[in-house]
Amino acid sequence: MLWIFKKAGENNEHNNNHKFWQQDNHSIECSTEEIQRTRMDYLHKNTVRAGFVWRTEDYRCSSDVDFYFTGKGLLNINK
Repeated sequence: MLWIFKKAGENNEHNNNHKFWQQDNHSIECSTEEIQRTRMDYLHKNTVRAGFVWRTEDYRCSSDVDFYFTGKGLLNINK
């Protein structure tokens, strides 16, 4: 796999040697509650899309339980 990372690094102006992470990001200004809600939904559903859990509230480190259900998640959430 090292040769794959080396090849990816050679084709990237930001790397000299190896590339492991994606270089891009897509920033979105969360200026309204609606946009904030859609971004939170997107984040919570990532674990389901990845196949880690069947339901968002089943992921141990998710804040989904705190925001949308009556439970208490593993992490402390400031609302």
